Amino acid sequence: MNIPTYEDMLAAHERIKPIIRRTPVRTSDYLNDLTGCNLLFKCENMQEPGAFKVRGACNAVFGLDEAQAVKGVATHSSGNHASCLSYAAMKRGIPCNVVMPKTAPQAKKDTVRRYGGVITECEPSTTSREATFAEIQAATGGDFVHPYNDPRVIAGQGTCSKEFMEQTDGLDVVMAPIGGGGMVSGTCLTLSTLAPETQIIAAEPEQADDAYRSFKEGHIIADDAPKTIADGLLVPLKERTWHFVSKYVSDILTASEEEIIEAMKLTWKHLRVVMEPSSAVPLATLLKNKERFAGKRVGIIITGGNVDLDKLPWTKGV
Repeated sequence: MNIPTYEDMLAAHERIKPIIRRTPVRTSDYLNDLTGCNLLFKCENMQEPGAFKVRGACNAVFGLDEAQAVKGVATHSSGNHASCLSYAAMKRGIPCNVVMPKTAPQAKKDTVRRYGGVITECEPSTTSREATFAEIQAATGGDFVHPYNDPRVIAGQGTCSKEFMEQTDGLDVVMAPIGGGGMVSGTCLTLSTLAPETQIIAAEPEQADDAYRSFKEGHIIADDAPKTIADGLLVPLKERTWHFVSKYVSDILTASEEEIIEAMKLTWKHLRVVMEPSSAVPLATLLKNKERFAGKRVGIIITGGNVDLDKLPWTKGV
């Protein structure tokens, strides 16, 4: 199994610097008072495609040799990876085919198409997603850029934590949402070398808690079709992400649907940034466990901001 290294992350950062944004770090006095700690938010929702996944996607796309690039890239994704891979492919001028569940937010489908990605829809389950993708890849010959179980993607995601540490005076804890574990793995990859004293805590919805259960049981547990408002966290861990999660993550905390929505509302109102439900999960779990973080400097990665403004969760209920 090819596991990316710290040197791979550094090489990825040099490769993608001209394409991605060095996103800002934001704070809120209100949220600091509410939580009893010093919160610093790394705003990956402000990337051009609206999510951190542009880092791994660009690293994969711009690392292809010319012979493979002509055939393009292909993937399956609930939304943000599809958008970001389409964006990276557009920047390089190569084709991109993506398989997306029928239930993916329309805003994310629209973004994929805006960047030139060709969508094939599937049923909202891991089984359907992977079966449909196999057909598309066989037909197109595109290089498979897995949303998270890919060393190029993990190395690219690790560049976020590198920037985060450069933009702050050190952090006691870094928190990120976890689905398949790409961002968390990249965070582990970087911080285990750059800041090994910093705790890494992952956050997950209670209704899609397979990473939490995997962490507690000591082996990968995969749910086929979980349902949660945090649509970016529906996929299970894979062997490469499990390598990092099992080795470097301090804990995985969970939050209910209601707690996720409340945290999302708080950040929209007081941090004044647009974030999607998946990105609100870390704050939701922190609010639930405030005593654990009291007085600490806590970095939270806002992973994405692609939302359907006609279907905001607090206007529809859970």
